[in-house]
Amino acid sequence: MNIHEYQAKAILDKFGVPTPRAEVASTPAEAKEIASRIGGRVVVKAQVHAGGRGKAGGVKLVDSPAMAEEVTASLLGTRLVTKQTGAAGVPIEKVMIAEALDIKDELYISIVVDGDIGAPVVMASTEGGMDIEEVAESTPEKIFRVAGDPLIGLTTYRARDIALALGVPDKSVRATTKLITDLYQVFVENDCSLVEINPLVITEDDQVFALDVKINLEDDALFRHPELAGLRDSNQQDPLEQRADKAGLAYVKLDGGRVGCMVNGAGLAMATMDITKAAGADPANFLDIGGSADQARIEEAFKIIVDDTDVEIILINLFAGIARSDVVAQGIVSAAKETKTAVPMVVAMRGTNAAEGIQILADSGLNITGVPDLAGAAVVLKAKLLELGGSN
Repeated sequence: MNIHEYQAKAILDKFGVPTPRAEVASTPAEAKEIASRIGGRVVVKAQVHAGGRGKAGGVKLVDSPAMAEEVTASLLGTRLVTKQTGAAGVPIEKVMIAEALDIKDELYISIVVDGDIGAPVVMASTEGGMDIEEVAESTPEKIFRVAGDPLIGLTTYRARDIALALGVPDKSVRATTKLITDLYQVFVENDCSLVEINPLVITEDDQVFALDVKINLEDDALFRHPELAGLRDSNQQDPLEQRADKAGLAYVKLDGGRVGCMVNGAGLAMATMDITKAAGADPANFLDIGGSADQARIEEAFKIIVDDTDVEIILINLFAGIARSDVVAQGIVSAAKETKTAVPMVVAMRGTNAAEGIQILADSGLNITGVPDLAGAAVVLKAKLLELGGSN
């Protein structure tokens, strides 16, 4: 689950991580008042769930409260389009008014879970302010990694090693070490999947601040953090993703795809998306109905796919276990008839009650082509796409 920067900053403040003074505003008048209280020269930052805000015009340095009011008025009620949002962008409903600092150096630090070693890993770089993907591609040697221990956490001496590797001034080493250990506590105690500070800045007087923070929370752990679950801003989600959340479906809308995918199991979903690419097309979505989906959830999943105007063909790949093939087939037929869709479907069904499910689909009169496996799906999908025109 993504949260806004101002919400992430509040979490950092709670754990003692130093951040610039800042408050959130929902109106231009509030922005002016906050800027006056902070000191006049401030940064106005659009609060959206997307990176690349600065390049897209969502972060502005202003010299007076009046300018803060003016910039806020120009941002609120618009949609910010960045390289992470897609063409539709995301709505700006709040801005954060933050203290402007005199910056001497910009660094990078983040914490993620490394699945290979089963532990949180601190990643740091001297190349703060840049996208870490660009640094990894162009100068990977400038990224260094330190793993925390799942039992004892990140020891102070390892955090100090990171501070020294970042080359912070001698008088800033102690503060940077503490910031890193506190940040690790933020990650662990809130069940985060990502904590990223970009940039971590050293000011002209050698103070250390987390200037820009991004926190992602692990959805499956939110039951342990009801106070964090309430931070979700559904307005930042694609409308189809909102519907999927309410239905308990794992769904992500993908830009530019023509093939709607319905699958049970995340690994199978990834394989299905790979097959789609191999067939010369892009998937329109990631959709995992889960292992125990009932007919109502399957119907909603199908309707979500059909309501995506980018979808021209649907690929359904089911390896039935708990979710029986006949139940899935009934859900598909019911939803297809309700929506009156004419979108062609390619369906692979294996597992529990597969024969019954295939028969239900065959008797439905819908535009369905059954295939025995993913390899067969790729062949049929490619042919169908050629019929529809183009390969992508």
